[in-house]
Amino acid sequence: MASNQLKQITRDEVAKHNQPDDLWIIIDARVFDISKFKALHPGGLSVLLDPEVAGQDATEAFFSLHRYEVLEKPQYQRLQVGLIEGETPSIHGRIAGELSKVPYAEPSWLASGYHSPYYSEGHRKFQKAVRHFFDEVVYEDAIAREADGKRPSQSVIDKMTAVNMHAMRMGPGKHLQGRVLMNGLVTPETFDYFHELIITQEFARSSLRGYGDGLLGGKVIGLPPVLNFGSEEVKAKVVPEVLDGKKFICLAISEAQAGSDVMGLQTSAVKSEDGKEWIINGSKKWITNGTFADYFTVGCKTEDGFTVILVERGPGVETKQIKTSYSTTAGTAYITFDNVRVPVGNTLGEDGGGIFVILSNFNHERWVMCCASARSQRGIIEECLKWTTQRKVFGKPLHSQAVIRAKMAGMISRAESVQNWLENITYQMCNMTYRQQANKLAGQIAFLKSYSTGCGQDTARDAVQVFGGRGITQTGMGRYIEHYHRTIPFDALLGGAEDVLADLGVRQALRDMPKDSRL
Repeated sequence: MASNQLKQITRDEVAKHNQPDDLWIIIDARVFDISKFKALHPGGLSVLLDPEVAGQDATEAFFSLHRYEVLEKPQYQRLQVGLIEGETPSIHGRIAGELSKVPYAEPSWLASGYHSPYYSEGHRKFQKAVRHFFDEVVYEDAIAREADGKRPSQSVIDKMTAVNMHAMRMGPGKHLQGRVLMNGLVTPETFDYFHELIITQEFARSSLRGYGDGLLGGKVIGLPPVLNFGSEEVKAKVVPEVLDGKKFICLAISEAQAGSDVMGLQTSAVKSEDGKEWIINGSKKWITNGTFADYFTVGCKTEDGFTVILVERGPGVETKQIKTSYSTTAGTAYITFDNVRVPVGNTLGEDGGGIFVILSNFNHERWVMCCASARSQRGIIEECLKWTTQRKVFGKPLHSQAVIRAKMAGMISRAESVQNWLENITYQMCNMTYRQQANKLAGQIAFLKSYSTGCGQDTARDAVQVFGGRGITQTGMGRYIEHYHRTIPFDALLGGAEDVLADLGVRQALRDMPKDSRL
């Protein structure tokens, strides 16, 4: 029933309904008859019969135990019988497409009254449209698939195809030519890395960790080697069907025997006697989207060293689900290749030149992860600021405790520093060639990846302390905190472990040390 059709009820009238068989409560000016619901209440009957709840305004008590979204469920909306006379509800939940007004919940360029040299008015219009798209199209599917473990819905993938979201997630480049981007909001020629940053951060905001990888995260890291090093014939076949969401691709590098040690990989590829095919044998592990991928960008040990080969699913290719800390919706796989025959035309780059193919892919892959990490931390800050405001301890808001404010200060400081460093690097990317990026930014991006995920782990730990037991419970008030705390190790490992990347950054710096520099 629409709010303008609901009965107007006085508070005195509500107060009369305070018995077990006749029980009303007020939540944010809304009157609910919970007489029949009381026996189904998960928290038991005694909570509802408390003299400060039965027949009274239970707004504060409700929001100390429940998220707003509970009120939006149909089974509870049906319990509403009226509105308090002369009053209107003032509390709202998630509004699709809207900016949050919670301090630091948004990067500063989106906060009211703040300015940025990096974003144009076109970027702002693009952000608004992208946020609305992800809130309307992706959010509900993310919640459902993260819970049931099924792969992201094809209907979502198709809607992303309609606005060329798959193509835009690959960043600027020739692959955008001839495509209408986000219903014409940006042209292929003007699409830059800040547009891609917006997409990645809005997706992270409206998604969950396993689903975020499941919604074609494998494409983001598996397709660039094809785009940049594949033959024209291979690109003509593979790229359109992947960017249109008809076929799926993943990057298959890691093995049980080797992770960061790329040159230690054991999967082998030898050429057939006639030299027309590769014969591949070996296995890959922890491969995102591997369970449902049609194509595999595979790192192989060859006679000339290390070679990257595009493998199409077929005879000899087997994939098995790996259960990890996040949802199976990511399609994390163990892959075996048993005498898999692949045309030599599927070689990406030169024979033995695979290390260059993979290293050129790392900068963009890690930068994307930094974008998502920075935005995810803000989501946790927003949750904590809301909770510390509405949660009461010793008769005062939780944020009245100095130790809690200190934790919030750390969270906010880390998120702000990560975002600002990220935007600086993104600006450099917009003004450098691909070769210049490889030369100048490998160390910077490695440092940022190590720093941002380290910040995320600190924020996850602090957030659990802020939420207490709720922070380790998969439902209820702290469910996003529990999810973040459980899945943050993925950010710290994927794309290179934190300590490995930090060391890479230092080695890049030492490489550029001037020979004539002395104390």
